[in-house]
Amino acid sequence: MRKMPGTACQPVSITGTHSMRANSDFVKRDLAVLWHPCTQMKDHEWLPLIPIRRGLGVWLEDFEGKRYLDAISSWWVNLFGHANPRINTALNGQLQELEHVILAGFSHAAVVELSERLVQLVPPGLTRCFYADNGSSAVEVAVKMSFHCWRNNGRHKKTRFITLTNSYHGETLGALAVGDVALYKETYQPLLMDVISVPSPDCFLREAGESWEAHSHKMFAQMESALERHHEETCAVIIEPLVQCAGNMRMYHPVYLKLLRQACDRYGVHLIADEIAVGFGRTGTLFACEQARITPDFMLLSKGLTGGYLPLSVVVTRDEIYQAFYDDYDTLRAFLHSHSYTGNALACRAALATLDIFRDDRVVENNQALAAHMGRRVAQLAEHPHVAEIRQHGMILAMEMVKDKQRPEPFAWQERRGLTVYQHALKRGVLLRPVGNVVYFMPPYVITEPEIDLMAQVAAEGIDLATREA
Repeated sequence: MRKMPGTACQPVSITGTHSMRANSDFVKRDLAVLWHPCTQMKDHEWLPLIPIRRGLGVWLEDFEGKRYLDAISSWWVNLFGHANPRINTALNGQLQELEHVILAGFSHAAVVELSERLVQLVPPGLTRCFYADNGSSAVEVAVKMSFHCWRNNGRHKKTRFITLTNSYHGETLGALAVGDVALYKETYQPLLMDVISVPSPDCFLREAGESWEAHSHKMFAQMESALERHHEETCAVIIEPLVQCAGNMRMYHPVYLKLLRQACDRYGVHLIADEIAVGFGRTGTLFACEQARITPDFMLLSKGLTGGYLPLSVVVTRDEIYQAFYDDYDTLRAFLHSHSYTGNALACRAALATLDIFRDDRVVENNQALAAHMGRRVAQLAEHPHVAEIRQHGMILAMEMVKDKQRPEPFAWQERRGLTVYQHALKRGVLLRPVGNVVYFMPPYVITEPEIDLMAQVAAEGIDLATREA
């Protein structure tokens, strides 16, 4: 992989002097007008907000010159570092030509080229690209498209969806409905459609001595049973392949995906693969579905699609689904879902630059060495009295903190042990944002081994600190 400027541990140079009050002045302005996502704003009475002035490579820098290693890719989106020169150049060129145009009745070069390249990269049989603005919107598109496809084909009884427990697919109402993380979903339950939930193949819950493959295979029996009972009323099964990211980074074996594809074919049910978080190399292959050698009926992509630069998502689907909507206008079979910024030219150009880096720099192959180094650097934590498991799929690594390793008994969520890790990491110049009591790494692919060493050391210190009084 070509080395990016700013990917080593050197200081980031910023012109001008830093006021020691620059952060606090900026935060005061922020808190007067902003409502931040996934945040209890009252926390910021005592938990400092971190304003970022610029980023370079894996590093972020605040207004007073303090740097933070972005170990979570700024919510899992950044693949090739902040201020990546190749993506910057591509965007600058696009800015001189076209920033955006309506995609209904119009088109442009970037969206056509991106679509052509995506259908060459995704599993075979996926040939049509429908764009939206973000991951949740892609889920909404797929859910509506699956339902509407069956309706156009005369299958009016198909109105429900099967989902896994502990799954997460976004926070718009349709996406919330097909997810199962109570923290996000419970409040809005009265607004949501009814779904069929099947126990997750989560391998953290396997029996002692049981392999990931054996556990995942065993857990599929409950999915098989649900499909047998409900296939006549089921539009699709929606699943996060291999890793339930917002569900405490729980993981499972690819055999589950293989069995699921076969069962969906037997019972006449669509398969929606939500690769929004796990796609583009995160799990060790370009797409997680590759590890089971399956083609879903819908593949959902976002986050890393633009290298972390601009919001964009795409639903890639089969031609037979496209054909279910292809008819004369007066039949009213068209799929009329739309977003103002669908197929935005700047976002598509950033995505094309991202795909260029994958093509030119042997990214997936190089990530194998980085992933192996991450695993080695935290291996000693397997003996930690309050680490129940270290699990990894490619460039996603998670360490689960527990109160009692033998049972294992979790810490009460009210204790916010993960927050202690977060606060310690910030003091040490690393951005870690645990999911509950799970400390995880999902860094940009331009991270170096010395930077991984720092990330692992700080995580180990934070876990020690967070569990000291357990």
